[in-house]
Formats: sequence, structure tokens, C-alpha cells
Amino acid sequence: VQLVESGGDSVQPGGSLRLSCASSGFNLEYYSLGWFRQAPGNVLEGDSCSSSSDGTTYDADSVRGRFAISRDNARNSVHLQMNNLKPEDSGVYYCVRGRGHYCSLLEVDFDSWGQGTRVTVSS
Repeated sequence: VQLVESGGDSVQPGGSLRLSCASSGFNLEYYSLGWFRQAPGNVLEGDSCSSSSDGTTYDADSVRGRFAISRDNARNSVHLQMNNLKPEDSGVYYCVRGRGHYCSLLEVDFDSWGQGTRVTVSS
């Protein structure tokens, strides 16, 4: 299993970024996928997840309405569109694979992690 993130950058507050994750070694159709964030000195926080069973997605309260996760099973990829970025969105973003098909924002429910891509939001 391999997950490789890209798209992290430095942006000003109110800006947008699109993170991408290329996967290999497994069939996305059978697993949930998600994005987690870790700010310096903070714990990992789940931002968004995508179920493989019915296509539902779920976002944390802090990002709902601003972030949107999407997946492309045929291209083995998952994306995170981030709009109206805030300084508190800064951190390293990790693409993750779930242990099953259900959507979750709990770290324990994911078993494979990418190396992360850094997002910095500041003026």
C-alpha cells in the first residue's frame, strides 16, 4: 500500500488549495479514504472522509463548507479541495486509507498513511 500526497503550499488567508493523493497497491473501491491534519505541537485531526460503500462524505465541523473530499477510483486518487483557508488550517496533511468501507474521522480507523504535504496559511 502506498499513498503519496502532493499540492501543499503557502497561501494567504482566504485562498484555496487542492491536495491530491496518488494511491497504489490496493483497490480504492473497497476502502474508505480520508485526510488528516497535524499542526505543530497538536494532535492529528481528521478533516474529511469518503466512504467506499455509498459514496458519502463527512467533514469535521471546523472545515465543513470549506473543504471537500473527492475520489476517483479509476485513477486511484483522492483529492481535498480547500477553500477560504484560515491560518488554523496550517499543518501537514496526510492522505489515509481506512480499515474498511465506512467513513470515520478517528485515527484508529485508518491503517495506511502517506508521508504528508505541508500547508501554510499566513499573511
